[in-house]
Amino acid sequence: MTRKGFRKALLLMLLCALLVTGCGGGGGKDDGTLSPDNPVTFSWLVYDRVEGKVRDDWEIFKEIEAKTGVKVEFQVVSQEGLEEKRQIMIATNTATDFIQVPTQDGREHGPEKVFLNLQDYLDKAPNLKAFYEKYPEAKALATGTDGGLYTVPVLEGDAEGKGFNFIWYARKDILDQHGIKPPTTVDEFYQFLKTLKEKYPDSYPLISNSIVGDTGLFTTFGRIFTGIHGFYSLDPTTDQYAFAPYHDNYKAMLEFLNKLYTEKLLDPEFSLLTQAQWEERILTGKSLVTYFWKADLESLVAKARDAGIPEYDLDAIPSFAADGIKNYQFSRPVVGTVGRAISAKVKDKERAVQFLDYLVSEEGTNYLSLGIEGKTYTMEDGKPVYNKDFGASPFNTLRKDWGVWYDLITLNNALSREAWERGLSEKSKDINARYAEYIIPAPKQIVKTEEELELEKSKLNNLNKFLEQKVTEFVTGKTPINDETYQQFIDQAKKLGADELLAMYNTAYTRTYGGK
Repeated sequence: MTRKGFRKALLLMLLCALLVTGCGGGGGKDDGTLSPDNPVTFSWLVYDRVEGKVRDDWEIFKEIEAKTGVKVEFQVVSQEGLEEKRQIMIATNTATDFIQVPTQDGREHGPEKVFLNLQDYLDKAPNLKAFYEKYPEAKALATGTDGGLYTVPVLEGDAEGKGFNFIWYARKDILDQHGIKPPTTVDEFYQFLKTLKEKYPDSYPLISNSIVGDTGLFTTFGRIFTGIHGFYSLDPTTDQYAFAPYHDNYKAMLEFLNKLYTEKLLDPEFSLLTQAQWEERILTGKSLVTYFWKADLESLVAKARDAGIPEYDLDAIPSFAADGIKNYQFSRPVVGTVGRAISAKVKDKERAVQFLDYLVSEEGTNYLSLGIEGKTYTMEDGKPVYNKDFGASPFNTLRKDWGVWYDLITLNNALSREAWERGLSEKSKDINARYAEYIIPAPKQIVKTEEELELEKSKLNNLNKFLEQKVTEFVTGKTPINDETYQQFIDQAKKLGADELLAMYNTAYTRTYGGK
């Protein structure tokens, strides 16, 4: 070989070496498959939960990296700053490689090239393909106007619609001490609170941790008096969306809550309470009855006893409803309102989809939802059950020490809840059995058109603010409750778009599911 030929050959070898080196990094190109021998790094937006902060040394992610070659770099924000950060990322098209967003945002911004179209990669993502086939509702929620798939919606509940989240709590030790019977009707509930107030005059027996949301005071009593969960929701008796204030009983609900407020049976600061204040008042006996997450009952009992109240005990009291109103609670929805998306700007698109496909696989799902067999869970009768050493609220340890069942990380909360409920105490299992008769399947989410989304954006926020403010004024007596003031309330709600929104929800629901 001539010297010139040798130099050419050496140059070619060096160029090949540089190309190979470039392919080994996080942004290089390869055949699109995951491999521990070909590492890649992806960024992922998360927030710190109260149970424990996000860590970069969780064992499940070490095992995932050992099997896939994927290293995850969490970009951590506060829970309070999450929504703003997410919206800025969407608006500026600077999302992290992996990000959890409302499925609505996925449908809206995916076609704008903010999120990767997963439809283009399903031939290399068998688990994703199977997921969309198994959950057509999830596919509908993930599908943009261009037909692309932009999110993997998070699973929340079992397909049978039996799992549920909320119960009425009351101080069992106090009920037992005074022989007070749990209420089963609205009138009995009022007398129940009156009796507690007589026994404990310094207390405000009823407390709520919020005014809206699933455990909110207005949501809970709206359902009790009208059968509508929230201001807008599907009426299970008609299979149509309804606006709760239009119901004949909504004014009666306001009068009932105003009576509780006036007679000091309801915490006077109900509209201002923080979560910490709610918990402090429940634990110290300043309040004795609440509607909240069933998962927290036993941990609250343990906190009170650890704080020096050995007799403290909580138990569920029956669900109740006004005369003629269906007594129910919606189950957890099978498919949630948020989903995992991949940034359209991710450098290694194929391996990003492959990684998401792995996380949806049985092995990936088990890591994120259950953890590591033998360490965080065991198999009993072929079913996973969390380590009993983690106590009645295993999610605290799972999230803090393992990154398992962690919001914005797991994709299957339903699997986590099933494993948790298999290990429940006999008391919690008994509560589940007592509430089973009230649980009905949650309504499926509706898919809105761009025009419907614009209508909702332009009307709903202002309407909700008005409703929250005005209902609070009615309950506290700032605005008297009579036919004239109630009609003014309804008229203003109409001016703010109540009718337009109601028509839109029913149109979208019928279009998406045929009204079923």
